[in-house]
Amino acid sequence: MVRDDLAAWLEVRSRIRWEETADPLTGPIRGRRDGIAHLTVVHEKRFRNAWSSVQEDAAAGRPLGFSRLAAWQSVVLGREQFTFRRLPAFAKGGDERYGVDAGTPALFDVCLAEATGPAPVAARAARLYLDVSFFHPFEDGNGRSALLALGYVLAREDIVLDEVTPLRIPRYADDEPGAHSLVRLVQTLALAAQLRQRVPGSQPLVETQAG
Repeated sequence: MVRDDLAAWLEVRSRIRWEETADPLTGPIRGRRDGIAHLTVVHEKRFRNAWSSVQEDAAAGRPLGFSRLAAWQSVVLGREQFTFRRLPAFAKGGDERYGVDAGTPALFDVCLAEATGPAPVAARAARLYLDVSFFHPFEDGNGRSALLALGYVLAREDIVLDEVTPLRIPRYADDEPGAHSLVRLVQTLALAAQLRQRVPGSQPLVETQAG
């Protein structure tokens, strides 16, 4: 049987009680800076422009679907609007393979719609990050797309992390404890930003991750 890590992720996703994985967070939470805007990435100016678009969409309450995600990705990569991939995708040096069939784009849109569901915001942000990572909808730049999507979920609640580099370690589709740990990490980074927001002189770490 051909390995399908997207199917593995969907199985993990269905088992997790997302409503129970984090406590509620209430914005505004701003920390000392905008961590995504300060992230050093390839084509930095385009990435920052895309992040500005994400923030505008979040502030306006615009719903998240594939077309909106693709519009951000067009800015990131400087290309025309994208369509969902039509062939299996590979990541991590070929260690993961993400399948695709006629129903995959529609299923992805269902997952995107859950970005504004009932689960705590840290859980929704982490889940969406993993959804984009393992649906792997684009031929290139899925890691950046996942980070923008996570930022969108938080921005809708007026939460902006001042550190994001810890989020960008490799994640694996069949790793259920890893999914839980990502939720906890998002929660911790938000609470740390909130603390720095309240304590004069506190500074976030310097972020230099390329991606």
